[in-house]
Amino acid sequence: MPKTPVADLVDGPAVPGVAKKNPIIVADSVSRRFGGLTAVDVAHVEIPANAITALIGPNGAGKTTFFNLLTGFDQPNTGTWTFQGRDLARVPAFRVSRRGMVRTFQLTKSLGLMTVLDNMLLGATKQPGENMFRALFRPWWRSRETDITQKALSLLERFKLDTKKDDYAASLSGGQRKLLEMARALMSDPVLVMLDEPMAGVNPALTQSLLGHILDLKEQGMTVLFVEHDMHVVQEIADWVIVMAEGKVVAEGPPATVMSDKAVIDAYLGAHHDTDLGTLSGQLEVAKDMDSEVVKRDLEEEAAHDAR
Repeated sequence: MPKTPVADLVDGPAVPGVAKKNPIIVADSVSRRFGGLTAVDVAHVEIPANAITALIGPNGAGKTTFFNLLTGFDQPNTGTWTFQGRDLARVPAFRVSRRGMVRTFQLTKSLGLMTVLDNMLLGATKQPGENMFRALFRPWWRSRETDITQKALSLLERFKLDTKKDDYAASLSGGQRKLLEMARALMSDPVLVMLDEPMAGVNPALTQSLLGHILDLKEQGMTVLFVEHDMHVVQEIADWVIVMAEGKVVAEGPPATVMSDKAVIDAYLGAHHDTDLGTLSGQLEVAKDMDSEVVKRDLEEEAAHDAR
């Protein structure tokens, strides 16, 4: 599927916090602190609708914490955000899901001692049989159970897990559990699918399968926001890339532009990745940015001694 043109996504230059033409999420002043550590400090960010957006950054950048905040699995210290124009700040996770925003996890949450099919059925909504009183009268919920079972079987076939439907989820490989979690997320007919490192620990064959399924989500009219470290994957499928470092959004743009951005290179490799630390001048350059008076003084004294 062709990528969405940049002109259809943004309303200005590709800078952190740029306004989107059709944003599905708008977040303002979102912060999360753990003791003295600020894990997330996002001033403003918008996620474009009907597109695939990659959220990238080094380990510890705050990507998963930001996911947790948006989806109600954690609560911020400050900030507000909307989903399709509706306020979602401090809305619990189950209500977020009901509104059409679902997510997967770095470590899959399949229920190992239930079958693959039963895991799928748990993802369906509007099940009258979950009501204690109605559960006593099977005719009231039998047709709905038949419908969601057919939907689950169809999704399992699409994700090539239909032959595993009666197996315990614990027997699946790591990649198959990723597929199961993505398939289960679709049982609720979401508007936005958020995938937290969907390719992590997946063998190359299944990686290609997952990539195809993510592209299919966009083709079916859904919006995708995913966290990923594999830059080849990001370049292949993402329409837009948002870069986080130290809890902040430091860059945004199309994949090709972002990958050459100095802020992105510095975030991943360090601001002095091309500095020769074997020389005193290189060490002094790093020390100045560290703002360490002791280090700078020692290095300057060493340089003066060598000059004599």
